[in-house]
Amino acid sequence: MASAAPGLASPCISICRMHAGTGWCEGCLRTLDEIAAWGAQDDKARLQVLLRLPPRRAAWRLLKAAATAAGAPAHAPANAPANAPTNAPTNAPAAGSKP
Repeated sequence: MASAAPGLASPCISICRMHAGTGWCEGCLRTLDEIAAWGAQDDKARLQVLLRLPPRRAAWRLLKAAATAAGAPAHAPANAPANAPTNAPTNAPAAGSKP
């Protein structure tokens, strides 16, 4: 649910269902740890969470498209591929890439 605490608003859209393959909420794309910590975080920490969401959103769209192509319901993407973005720092090399 959306936070009542002042500051940056929660990205929650009330579709609270965790995806086992990614560990992300299917609504807001945060992890359980990120969701649980939100209410106690200051705006600087919240902003760090919000900045992790755009790459997850892009990966989520790909997962949904792959699941749909495979015949799964659009709301239930297949497990995340090994190279799907996670909570890793954005400057980390992709899996299987050469330095």
